[in-house]
Amino acid sequence: MAPQRRRARYRPALIAAGITAAAVLAAGPAPTPVISPPAPPAPAASPSATSAPTTPPVSASPEATKGAAGIAPFGAFLDSGPLGVTRMSGLRRWLGGTEPKVAHTYLPGGSWTDIEGPPGFLDAWAQWRRGQADRTLVLNVPMQEHNEENLSDGQVRGLLRQAATGEFDHHFRALAERLVESKVPDTVLVLGWEMNGITYTHRCGPDPAAWRTYWKRIVTTMRSVPGQRFRFDFTPSRGRDAVPWTECYPGDDTVDIIGMDAYDQPAGLSFDAQVKEPYGLRQHVDFAKAHNKPISYPEWGLFRNGDNTVYMRGMLAWIEEHKPLYNTLTDYCPHGVWQCARNPRSSQVYRSFLYGRGEQPAAPVPTVSTSAPAKSTAPTPKPADSCPAPAPDDWLEYWLGRKSCFRPGG
Repeated sequence: MAPQRRRARYRPALIAAGITAAAVLAAGPAPTPVISPPAPPAPAASPSATSAPTTPPVSASPEATKGAAGIAPFGAFLDSGPLGVTRMSGLRRWLGGTEPKVAHTYLPGGSWTDIEGPPGFLDAWAQWRRGQADRTLVLNVPMQEHNEENLSDGQVRGLLRQAATGEFDHHFRALAERLVESKVPDTVLVLGWEMNGITYTHRCGPDPAAWRTYWKRIVTTMRSVPGQRFRFDFTPSRGRDAVPWTECYPGDDTVDIIGMDAYDQPAGLSFDAQVKEPYGLRQHVDFAKAHNKPISYPEWGLFRNGDNTVYMRGMLAWIEEHKPLYNTLTDYCPHGVWQCARNPRSSQVYRSFLYGRGEQPAAPVPTVSTSAPAKSTAPTPKPADSCPAPAPDDWLEYWLGRKSCFRPGG
């Protein structure tokens, strides 16, 4: 069996970091909370900035596939609650005006009430989505309550067999009705993500046949709600993990998008190996092509190999080449580049790729801060269209086809 790639889900720790929306907006290139795992998601009782868990989306409108200046629609997971929406304007400024068109959050998985959409939890996200026709809301949806409570395989197997008979269908009808009532009927639903691993109660491994039947029941139930235009994203984690993700695939009739969560792990695995490994990036693209489905990357980011610019360049090039329907980087430590000061070199690569590619010219932004000793502020970035031609011996600039518009350390 391949080594497990289990990753603790500690997004709620972002909330515990105590970052306020006002602080984010005032600071420009965000404060950099350092998050310490683990913390299980708590049920979200109200739409406050201290609400619980999260993860990414795709708009039904054709405009959403165009992106700014030819780039694929992108976003970042910035927080699971309303603060995640507030921070998007700060991310846009940090990127020189390039606007994230994708918002990504996660429903809590503590109870069925959470999975039905806690009252008020989706309000800020729905308002953001309705603000522009070319935006996409991506919502990760747990398939079981007690989703991060380490239930045994035997318990999960029993739940899956109950689910396959329709025991839990009504919860997903309630969620579908809530999304339609909130006027976000085109939400992309990342249902039962990373089902090929061992982290979640909604995992597939204990009974793949029952899991596939359950997925089909959920999709059929949610599609039966009048007014819906949902798209369902089947998203395993990269690699074999506990079970080959192909064993969990429920069929083309109930899958709209084939995604993959692709973090830089395990330690020592090169990006090239991440492409070529069994059930890796290449097999993901080939599988989706064979099934005539678009791809997505709802979660990706740095991890076991630290501030790894080779991985960052590799993923950005891969995304540019294969044009996923959307991608959302997980932006908190250790994965992120804007809210995490641990990864200054990878932050530079990511920012350079996206900087100044918006439709409107952006105001100058401060340089990227790191945890290193303070240094003098770099010169104000030039607008992207005034950059000189790239030099062939500068790999990053040559690949981008233009000069980076800010100096190293910016």
